[in-house]
Amino acid sequence: MKKHNYFKIFSILLVIVFITISISVIIGVANITVVDSMKIIFNKVPVIKKYINISGMQNSHISIIQNIRLPRVLISFMVGYGLSIVGVAFQGMLKNPMADPFIVGTSSGAALGASIAILLKLNNTFLGMGAVSIFAFIGALLATLIVYNMSRIKGKVAVTTLLLAGVATGQFFTAIMSFIMTLSTKDISKITFWTLGSFSGRGWDHVLIAVVPVLVGSGIIYIFAKDLNIMLLGEDNAKNMGVDTEHTKKIILITSVLITAFLVSISGIIGFVGLIVPHITRLIFGPDHRILIPASGLLGGIFLVIADTLARTIIAPTEVPVGIITALSGGPFFIYLLRKVKRTV
Repeated sequence: MKKHNYFKIFSILLVIVFITISISVIIGVANITVVDSMKIIFNKVPVIKKYINISGMQNSHISIIQNIRLPRVLISFMVGYGLSIVGVAFQGMLKNPMADPFIVGTSSGAALGASIAILLKLNNTFLGMGAVSIFAFIGALLATLIVYNMSRIKGKVAVTTLLLAGVATGQFFTAIMSFIMTLSTKDISKITFWTLGSFSGRGWDHVLIAVVPVLVGSGIIYIFAKDLNIMLLGEDNAKNMGVDTEHTKKIILITSVLITAFLVSISGIIGFVGLIVPHITRLIFGPDHRILIPASGLLGGIFLVIADTLARTIIAPTEVPVGIITALSGGPFFIYLLRKVKRTV
């Protein structure tokens, strides 16, 4: 694809991102006009804020837009962006259309960590992260470390073993979490709500926590875009063409796990984003990872912003866990993938 086409595609996607974020910030239970909402949003932009006067607006409206809706929309965009890029990386690295960010047991480890924190009723915070988020992050890393060590054979990461180890470890951690839930029936609803994913109560601290791992991690993955393209031809062919496949797999795996662990610790487990968005992007833009990686990130961000907007407004004032919305969207697509794979076997 020519460079001017790259520019055109990403210009369009960035415009859609801006429109989606703006509309999502405007939509909500509180009756705030579109004009006032846009003024409050742009008042956060350093270059033009001096030209916008919001002094006459209600403080409650300003607080709702700037401190509740805007950070929530931004964090949902970053989570969607990060999970989609990790999904692309795993599907390309493992050459498996069913691969997603949670395939190596990350979600089960995070869920177990969060469950332990909820059971112990820990309320401590560190660097803006609550105890539940911290324990979820630790659990995600622990599960992935176990899977990684189980899948190494003579210093090499075997794809089949990695997948099997991820499933086994995930089931084991899920069983422990279920046992914890039986020990404390009072906390079942809290644990269940966390495992379904939510951005409720997320603020600017969470945006700052997510932005560095997502941007740095996605940049590292993009560096290996050409290697992922070549690896689609098979590892033996990739090695013959000068690609250090084991080094590439290790870097992508470690980077993807760190991105996922940070995001899951903030949002809970949000399934299907990293599975369906890369496929949709691949159908639109083709298999070239140089465009597939950033395009999937942007479309994933757009998708999750829309899903979260529906989650908080569809039966307002009650909030639906965003994982339910993504599952309702991703479930039928997952069935379609299974049928497609079945026809090719």
